[in-house]
Amino acid sequence: MTIRHWVRMTPQMLARDGQEQPFDGTLAGLYRMLETGYPKFFKMDVLCKAGFLATECLLADESGRFVPREDRAVLLFSRSGCLCDDRHYADSMADYPSPALFVYTLANVVTGEICIRNRYQGESAAFLLPGFDAETLCATVEDCFRDRDTRSALVLWADCPDEQHFDVLALLAESGQNNMNKQSINDLYEYGRIQADPQTAVD
Repeated sequence: MTIRHWVRMTPQMLARDGQEQPFDGTLAGLYRMLETGYPKFFKMDVLCKAGFLATECLLADESGRFVPREDRAVLLFSRSGCLCDDRHYADSMADYPSPALFVYTLANVVTGEICIRNRYQGESAAFLLPGFDAETLCATVEDCFRDRDTRSALVLWADCPDEQHFDVLALLAESGQNNMNKQSINDLYEYGRIQADPQTAVD
């Protein structure tokens, strides 16, 4: 497996393939900076917004991006999943349950949003983990590539406990070669943690 491109995104930093890009630390600000022109963004919950924007950065220069394809999988990994939206929906039930919030009470909605946006028709799945786990992530992607119809995978770690905090690692992985493993994934995840908090480097 090969990591073709990667994006690391937190409120403190945004980087694509090691090149850091300035942004104001908010998802709304990043949406405007990217000039995506996708109004549905403002209806999304925070998990969908974070996953959507990381994907926009990841695929920004991909040729033929919006041609329908069945050979790309979309895999989401998260710790808190859609818990932020779940809380908002629970609050709405005190008056009248909000259908707009209910839509996002499933963590896998973010994979659906990405597939709709990019016209993917391949495998998609969402997994909740106790925390970031590069070994599980790598093994799941490797298993995904056992399907001969899958040539590439868009892989997301997206954890968004509330609107102000988001922790995202997005990878575009392809079958073949071998630079994607537990260590390389951990290195990319730690890159974001160190940039956000230099003290992490000496902990």
